[in-house]
Amino acid sequence: MSEQPTQPPPTKGGPEWWRQKFTNITGLGLSDEDRAAQRTISECRKCEKNRDYLISYSPIVRFLLENITQLGGKMDSSNIKCMPCENFQSGGFSPEYGVLLCQNRLRDKGHTEDTLAHELVHVYDHLRFRVEWEELRHHACSEIRASSLSGECRWTREAFTRGVFDFTKQHQACVKRRAILSVQNHPKCKDEAEATNIVNQVFDSCFADTRPFSEIYR
Repeated sequence: MSEQPTQPPPTKGGPEWWRQKFTNITGLGLSDEDRAAQRTISECRKCEKNRDYLISYSPIVRFLLENITQLGGKMDSSNIKCMPCENFQSGGFSPEYGVLLCQNRLRDKGHTEDTLAHELVHVYDHLRFRVEWEELRHHACSEIRASSLSGECRWTREAFTRGVFDFTKQHQACVKRRAILSVQNHPKCKDEAEATNIVNQVFDSCFADTRPFSEIYR
């Protein structure tokens, strides 16, 4: 059987080239599946571009990466991965696989920076303190530190992204709230009441521990 001749690509600047270009930009004429695939590709490219920029230029990300390296760890684009997520988390950490950035949940470069810094605090804790992630108190402590040190609970982020304008102990309240939500999603946690109790038990000591920073990043 003879091979079917392949269609040459459309001439750049020609009618078919412009039709395909317009379709890719607007999504018009695409099936729902093609539109979803195009969106996934676009989100991945944006996430990876922001990740690579932050690894090279973000002071907080670079500082955490340096401290992770000093502990014998290695974090780079090979184990900081952009992938779509089905739930509403913006990132995650697995001791086995590395850091996950949820490409479909990250709004912009600032949000990506906060998320990456949060997960890198978990990496640091895993290497420095030998965290047992199945232990709720260990998990809660690292979540407290990650929310406190990553910058995601600074006043500007709370006020202009989440609409929280409380000046009184705003940082501590944000850290506690986010830690409770994370612990509540742990498979071994029964409910919000247990998560709140666990976080309250370890909050003061874990919030006060700012390693590897000399103070809280704001």
